[in-house]
Amino acid sequence: MSRKYLVTGGAGFIGSNFIRYVFDHEPDALVTNLDLLTYAGVKATVDELDANDGHSFVQGDIRDHALVDSLVPGHDVVVNFAAESHVDRSIDGPSVFLETNVVGTGVMIDAARRHGVPAFVQVSTDEVYGSISDGLALEDAPLNPSSPYSASKAGADLLVQSYAATYDYSAVITRCTNNYGPYQFPEKLIPLFLSNLFDGKSVPLYGDGLNERDWLYVEDHCSAIHMLVDEGTGGEIYNIGADAQLPNIRLTHMILDAVGVDDSMIDYVEDRKGHDRRYAVDSSKIRAMGWSPSHTVEMRLSDTVDWYRAREDWWRPLRSGSRGDS
Repeated sequence: MSRKYLVTGGAGFIGSNFIRYVFDHEPDALVTNLDLLTYAGVKATVDELDANDGHSFVQGDIRDHALVDSLVPGHDVVVNFAAESHVDRSIDGPSVFLETNVVGTGVMIDAARRHGVPAFVQVSTDEVYGSISDGLALEDAPLNPSSPYSASKAGADLLVQSYAATYDYSAVITRCTNNYGPYQFPEKLIPLFLSNLFDGKSVPLYGDGLNERDWLYVEDHCSAIHMLVDEGTGGEIYNIGADAQLPNIRLTHMILDAVGVDDSMIDYVEDRKGHDRRYAVDSSKIRAMGWSPSHTVEMRLSDTVDWYRAREDWWRPLRSGSRGDS
């Protein structure tokens, strides 16, 4: 029997890649894609997904109780990617982050629980742990968010945990490191830098460039979530990481080399407020279950460059003047 997924935020970067991953591994799957198509939800991406007969798109808000209540029944899996996700935007206007990321998550999990959906995955972020000065954050590390965005994601995580504890509901939480790959909105670091360089513009690098991130290819993230749909334990948190920490300046040099330009294209800009110095998670828990990343930054960055070079039709209409979020 075909499995039925309800994927929220499926017009965005990771959500749309997850839908593609599902269709690649479950050709008979049926996917309802709920997305409001705000700034990071891309209609062109939806149009591509519609090429698969199993894809059904609904434009709507996860905060809409009536809409969510009408969609959830009959699905086997809910995967909640929908979120406002840009740190700079959360600093400029935090309210929508609280409403979407916390209230919207509450609407989704409450409907899924009431209608008996067997599996619920809340897609979170390593940013909830805050800056890790050394070592790696385990799943039980204290939450120490530094921005309204990461605080709203931490709040959503706690809400989902409460449903698992109070209602014995089979909901799991994933906390992943920085993703890269195709269909990433061009205000994020890698696609922003690439699109700037393709236009002969410099790349804006925050502060001294030594802020450190762990970079995971988006397909590897999708494979982890797909595995946890079946093998995750309700109420549990799973860190997902590549163990590939890089300072932003090193990643920038890799991008410049891949495009074929030199360091003169770097524009050092004032650091942003609350810019966490280092993210690093311990993903041994999910690795012990058999998952591990299949790709390295060295392997897939050039492919990502080639994708953005070839898909100007996708990213150019989305260009904004924001700095890279990293």
